[in-house]
Amino acid sequence: MNVVVAGAGIAGLACAQELSAAGVRVRVVERGRVVGGRLASKRYADRYADIGAAYFVADDPGFRAVAEGWRARGLARPWTDTFQVFPGEPVAGTERWAAGNGLRSLAEDLATGLDVRLETPLTAIPEDADAVVLAMPGPQALRLDPPDAVAEAAKGQRWEPVIAAVLAYPERVWGELHGAFVNDHPVLATVCDDGDRRGDGAPVLVAHSTAELARRHLDDPAQAGPVLAAAVGELLGIKEEPEINTHRWTFAQPAGGETRPFVRDGRVWLAGDAFGKPRVQTAWLSGRAVARALLEQAG
Repeated sequence: MNVVVAGAGIAGLACAQELSAAGVRVRVVERGRVVGGRLASKRYADRYADIGAAYFVADDPGFRAVAEGWRARGLARPWTDTFQVFPGEPVAGTERWAAGNGLRSLAEDLATGLDVRLETPLTAIPEDADAVVLAMPGPQALRLDPPDAVAEAAKGQRWEPVIAAVLAYPERVWGELHGAFVNDHPVLATVCDDGDRRGDGAPVLVAHSTAELARRHLDDPAQAGPVLAAAVGELLGIKEEPEINTHRWTFAQPAGGETRPFVRDGRVWLAGDAFGKPRVQTAWLSGRAVARALLEQAG
């Protein structure tokens, strides 16, 4: 069996890793310059900041085993079970994990040993494969003209955009803050202490916008940076002006609602975090489910 996985985010890498471990010939094609997708860390000045997923949870036994493996090798660690809520009181309960070298380092770990071809965009479904796994948001999959059932599922997905702003301050002037959910705010959805989650204490906050703000600034995300910085300053009482860098995510957050782990039509499969709660763990489970279904099909 010859499999092509389109997309080197966590869903695609989980699928390819499972197939490769079973001896299947699989190659991963990725249009970007690095692996990870929204499991993203980007270098600004002298350090990386997490600009995509803010953390991951691992309450599924299979994914928990992967997380524990990362912890054993010093790649990831439990970060916090408490997030502030504005307005409101801190909420505890969910264990959130982070990575000292940035969350993208975990995708790089999953990619180890795989045939990954970066900067390889697709314009159509590859014909030279027994199976093609589209590990990407539905709107991106539609550009490849997939077969009917996959196209229908892709059209049914609803995605919200986000602009991430990396705010680097001269020094840490805020109190204890792991991360915060900001409710009913016109521009700000979340803010995370990147120095806290990365463990280096850097005076860096990462803010994620509301979908409404992102839609207004998708063509020029830099314009949203000062708006988000002002909102964070007001929220946390910070008077200093930060250095601002922004990143646009056109397809950042799936609406969810799917209960199946993937969609298939013939030799084409669609996977990702739209198939369940919008989590890193969901993407991993979806990719693994496709791989196991392919292996079962192949006997």
